[in-house]
Amino acid sequence: MKLGNMQRAGLLITLSATAAGFALAPVAATAQPFPSRPVRMIVPNLAGSATDVVARMVAQRFTEMWGQQVVVDNRAGASGVIGTELTARAPADGYTILMGTSAALVIVPIINKVPYETLRDLTPVSLVVVSPQMLVSHPSVAATNVNELVALARANPGKLNCGSPGTGTSNHLGCELLKVMTKTDILHVPYKGASAAISDLVGGQLHFLFNSMPAVWPLAKAGKLRALAHGGTKRSPAAPEVPTVAESIPGFQCATWYALIAPGSMPKPILAKLNGDMVKMINEPAFSKRIIDQGQEPKATTSAELGAFIREESTRWSGVLKAAGIKASK
Repeated sequence: MKLGNMQRAGLLITLSATAAGFALAPVAATAQPFPSRPVRMIVPNLAGSATDVVARMVAQRFTEMWGQQVVVDNRAGASGVIGTELTARAPADGYTILMGTSAALVIVPIINKVPYETLRDLTPVSLVVVSPQMLVSHPSVAATNVNELVALARANPGKLNCGSPGTGTSNHLGCELLKVMTKTDILHVPYKGASAAISDLVGGQLHFLFNSMPAVWPLAKAGKLRALAHGGTKRSPAAPEVPTVAESIPGFQCATWYALIAPGSMPKPILAKLNGDMVKMINEPAFSKRIIDQGQEPKATTSAELGAFIREESTRWSGVLKAAGIKASK
């Protein structure tokens, strides 16, 4: 059968359209909503740390919300820098996220050269928890409150020591802020992680330290440590009998915080999904109560609000470090 010119042209158009349809079919088939496979959540601290506890709560709830496993990957070291750098280098597809800490996102970059720039190489998603630091001492220390601790430090310059999980952590900054605001000479002793520092405090090798409540408040209630004060702006509902440091030293505030962070240049639809679900989680009464019962404060933000908060924190702690005489080693 012979085809006329118009018939041949029509057939070619039909064949071309069909071929194009086949070519596009695999693309359409792979355009799946996020997340369509397991997600890795990097925690830049040791398993069992306060950051890790919060991260596992968030990971479990995301797993339930998404129907995809969110796997916690502990990458501790260098006050959180190792895990944070790993996130900064990961593909910006949402399948690697970070439970970021104030230490690695703000404080350490002020003091030392780090292989990333926080607001350039990472994407702020939402604040998750603000965790005021509790000031705890070994029971043998002859001080039952902040004023007595300050008096003891003044009477023994350079002899009292304050431990921390490492230089540049919020715990370390609590020591420095106390020294600056009370004009006392206290020795800072950095450790490789909170567990080692707390263990030595319980053993009497340290005099006192600042740490998030989940790790130290149970020890204080058991009589192994003494809770002197709380670094928040108001007393904690989980420990209302413990005064704030600010009740003795007006203006004192020391808290660490954890935030959901993604690699830089995160696509807007995935960022919106991560932020929306994180905000929804924080607003769930049952989830928030678990955070509050640990002595921490649940707090969600927009991506832009978290970015602004990070800038404010950088400015504030830069001032504290300057006053403490801690110079950047960049």
